[in-house]
Amino acid sequence: MRTFSIGGIHPPASKLSAGQPIQIIKPPDMVIIPLSQHIGAPAAAVVTKGDKVNVGTLIGKTAGFVSANVHSSVSGIVLKVDNVIDGFGFARPAVYIQTESDEWEPTIDRSETLIKDCTLSPTEIIQKIDAAGIVGMGGAAFPTKIKLSPPPGNKAEVLIVNAVECEPYLTADHALMLAKAEQIMAGIQLLMTALNVSRTVIGIENNKPDAIALMEKLSANEKGIEIVALKTQYPQGGEKQLIDAILHRQVKSGALPISVGAIVHNVGTVYAVYEAVQKNKPLIERVVTMTGKNIARPSNILARIGTPISVLLDAAGVIPANTGKIIAGGPMMGKTVINTDVPVTKGMSGILLMTQDDAKRGKMYDCIRCAKCVGGCPMGLEPSLLMNLAQHKLWEEIENNYVIDCIECGSCSYTCPANRPLLDFIRLGKSTVMEMIKARKS
Repeated sequence: MRTFSIGGIHPPASKLSAGQPIQIIKPPDMVIIPLSQHIGAPAAAVVTKGDKVNVGTLIGKTAGFVSANVHSSVSGIVLKVDNVIDGFGFARPAVYIQTESDEWEPTIDRSETLIKDCTLSPTEIIQKIDAAGIVGMGGAAFPTKIKLSPPPGNKAEVLIVNAVECEPYLTADHALMLAKAEQIMAGIQLLMTALNVSRTVIGIENNKPDAIALMEKLSANEKGIEIVALKTQYPQGGEKQLIDAILHRQVKSGALPISVGAIVHNVGTVYAVYEAVQKNKPLIERVVTMTGKNIARPSNILARIGTPISVLLDAAGVIPANTGKIIAGGPMMGKTVINTDVPVTKGMSGILLMTQDDAKRGKMYDCIRCAKCVGGCPMGLEPSLLMNLAQHKLWEEIENNYVIDCIECGSCSYTCPANRPLLDFIRLGKSTVMEMIKARKS
């Protein structure tokens, strides 16, 4: 069975919420909608205190080439436009809205009717995606319009739909496929038109047999769409790893997937594209996995953007007394949040409650040169060397050892028998080198 060729690990899947249907919760009393929910420049607020907004009203407009529109997820009154401390302790601009009702913009089609036909041109499809504020839903939150507009001299040959969901615990994409498979297929056709490609491959790991069977059944009636069942291996959801697994093509250091003719979109992004183009619906809600070993009701929840995660926690049961950390995302690539007032954002795929025992770091010992971190690295790097260089602040040398290629998957730290915080130091080195590169360019 296919998988990527370099590195990889097999952490326990722990898909506690697998098989749970999507649960819809009512809008909260107030939302805090960050204007920076994407890679690139924050959106510029177009509303002020006292403004009345509906569900789907534009509240933040793109403020640069790499940026994305932001829309209200509730109907009510703008309380203020101010900074909010995000889940990781940074101040970000945001719009605070008091919910009053659930009135939607009249242009949004809220019916369940499946719409497959589309007469729009590729440019018009991309314009609607741009207007709706669609970004990558797998976590990176890269503005989708940019991926659909390859640089001059590059031509997409194949669309790859990332339905892998290799991160332990997370099941939001799995639940979405089971609930909205036909809409996802229609979204794929829209993206194929936008990219002018005739081939799509949907990659799904083989621990989701029901999703594979459903997608295979539907794709049988769709020209140019094929399903590839992949061996369960982490981090197969990385773009370069998925391209390797499906196309057996290697994306060179510093290059983009388009360099090998591929464009990769998360399955959640594909569904959001369908809703944007065929239903005129901006990205105002997403499925979030609420999970953890001791949580009462592991769930897949459809939540409005800006909903405090405390509301989702209430829907899944009270926070267990032995909770050590609350993580936005999964245990491998997620990050600990500072409190439960943190709002749901476009790229937030899950909330994980880790027990105190699981959250503890083991005592760090000296490196024993076992090379497990090297064998597990899916990018072919030497994590032990990179950590050593970062510890000694040898920034030029760490740059020369391709620290920028690190995808921050955490495979190195997971495999280290000496409990060395490899990824922490590699992130330090990577961020420092990126600032050096930025300074050189300026």
